[in-house]
Amino acid sequence: MITRALVIKLGLGQLISWGTAYYLIGNFGTLIAQHHGWSSSVVYAGFSASLLTMAVISPFCGRMIDRHGGRIIMTMGSCLNALGCLILAFADQQVLHFIGWIILGLAMRATLYDAAFATLARIGGRDARRAMGQITLFGGLASTVFWPLGHLIQSEFGISIALVAYAGFALLTVPMYAAIPDARHGAPSGTTLNSTDNTNDTSNADDHGLATHQRLCGFLYAVIVTLLNVVNAAMSAHMIAILIGLGLTTAAAINAASLRGIGQSAARAAEILFGKRIAPASLTLFATAVLPLCFVLAFWGDRFALAAMTFTLLYGAANGVLTITRGTLPLMIFGNARYGHQVGRLLVPGFILSALAPSLYERAIAHWGPTGALWLSIGLLACACGAAIWLYLLLRPQRSETRPALIVR
Repeated sequence: MITRALVIKLGLGQLISWGTAYYLIGNFGTLIAQHHGWSSSVVYAGFSASLLTMAVISPFCGRMIDRHGGRIIMTMGSCLNALGCLILAFADQQVLHFIGWIILGLAMRATLYDAAFATLARIGGRDARRAMGQITLFGGLASTVFWPLGHLIQSEFGISIALVAYAGFALLTVPMYAAIPDARHGAPSGTTLNSTDNTNDTSNADDHGLATHQRLCGFLYAVIVTLLNVVNAAMSAHMIAILIGLGLTTAAAINAASLRGIGQSAARAAEILFGKRIAPASLTLFATAVLPLCFVLAFWGDRFALAAMTFTLLYGAANGVLTITRGTLPLMIFGNARYGHQVGRLLVPGFILSALAPSLYERAIAHWGPTGALWLSIGLLACACGAAIWLYLLLRPQRSETRPALIVR
């Protein structure tokens, strides 16, 4: 039931929604503060408020998609995205600025990957894995397209016109999301926790042990997503500033940061073409192991532009793979029954803590410089890698023929 046309429409919608909402702060945060004469901490606090809003409504949004599908929720999110950008364009008071970000928080939870993944899971069940990867190909280019585009519009016409233009771009996604079908996949399917065996034989499953196993896998999934969300929120807000602080010019920093999107899309294309036989837990382990290593390269960014470019490319590539497994791991753990609700609950800690990330990283940069922010990121990503190792061990194929595969009902 997932057609090529639907994948293209959702993919283009993701590109625009990410570019006009989540990545807005990275391009315009400092400029908005300068335009109004505010402290930059006020602007980043507004972005944090949007992430807290996402946390508050996450379970509700997931339940609504489970019940009614993504058409209504995502279309409404597009309209809210445009409204939030318009309010930011003309907000000359801090209270209006925060209202704009809160509206953008509602929009982001209703339009970004988590909403799109729940929509696809509802339509296609376990077969939605390939489509989840395909739409991220488009979304991965959001920073590559909108950071330079936003910089160009702002340079020519000013920050207010640039934000109005973003509102116009957001409205382009309304017909894309309005085309989402109301179809629902057949009866919720069971799935095995064995990464290579998708049989539905439940005769040997122990219900009590199974529930415990699911809860532990869900907890580890939440830990990984939370830590990645924290780093991603911080990098979306401060990556350009960190690269400038390391010694790159503004233009060079923007160009290097934009490579993040190319890395994301290239890795996602590779996953779609060659990753069909690789379990999501294995991909998660590999990508989380790469992330701390690529941040080490950033320390040489002031002397070697190639090091900064490699850092952003590898960071984007690893993050691109993890974006796909963020959607496919819950299908592996829980199946498609109440997918939106289950994932919505597990995402709450990530949204809450990532809301604090921009402000915490701003203080870290102020006290320890950009290198301090890099070390903080390396520590958080190393913890995520540890959780991914544990999750992989829980979900790896069982080699003993006498031990039955754990089945998720």
